Amino acid sequence: AIAQRFPDDAIIGEEDGGLGTYALLRRGWRADACIIPEPTSPDIAPGNCGALSFRILVPGRAAHASRRLAGVSAIEKFFPLFAAVRRLEAERNAVKHPLTARWELPLSIEIGTVSAGEWASSVPDLLTAEGRMGVALGEDPDAARRALEETVAAACADDPWLREHPARVQWWGGQFAPGLTDVDAEILQVVRRAHAAVSSHPQATWATPYGSDLRLMHNIGGVPTVHYGPGDVGLAHGPDESVPIAEVLTATRALAFAVLDHGGVST
Repeated sequence: AIAQRFPDDAIIGEEDGGLGTYALLRRGWRADACIIPEPTSPDIAPGNCGALSFRILVPGRAAHASRRLAGVSAIEKFFPLFAAVRRLEAERNAVKHPLTARWELPLSIEIGTVSAGEWASSVPDLLTAEGRMGVALGEDPDAARRALEETVAAACADDPWLREHPARVQWWGGQFAPGLTDVDAEILQVVRRAHAAVSSHPQATWATPYGSDLRLMHNIGGVPTVHYGPGDVGLAHGPDESVPIAEVLTATRALAFAVLDHGGVST
């Protein structure tokens, strides 16, 4: 366990890359083990897939809407690129790591926002699409980036306009590498014992399909890290986001037992 308290000026930024955790590790803070209470329902997850935020800029040519054939709609030119991204997603999920086999799409690629045009009566000359791309356990994030860039480039090469005016891919925001703690690490056994002490709910073991600070604690800090917490991540970031009170109580009790167990305190 970390003996010293966290510094007062620790930066918070989990959703965009874990700046707080990174700041602690950069200052030299370490721990014997780490439990991240991400929603696991409450199973045990010793790994996380990566997640990379990206932006695709699709060019068009502006014109008055009454003479739309004089222009090139960036919206229309986005359609084949979106289809190509969907095909890439299917290819990347054709083979799954055993710890992600429970997920239909452990490496999802989704476009979260799309904006185009500046006026209703004009042909839009630029479309901006922003999304996230999953990274497989053990995969180099740079390899995932190349896969998306090459997919966009190939789709552009098939279109006469985009061949001469190719779309551009930018990487911004959260850039989460994958991370995986050894499934034989002591902290996993500690959490399993703690959970069994407070709940009859059988635990499964899997890796999360989303990015988390596990990859910082494990990859940079060398700290054995595991996810264990209440709630279903399938409800997160959505209209019915909620966490069952019963799972909150179970996880709270289990975490208390885990601290005592890992610290060698008799229970």
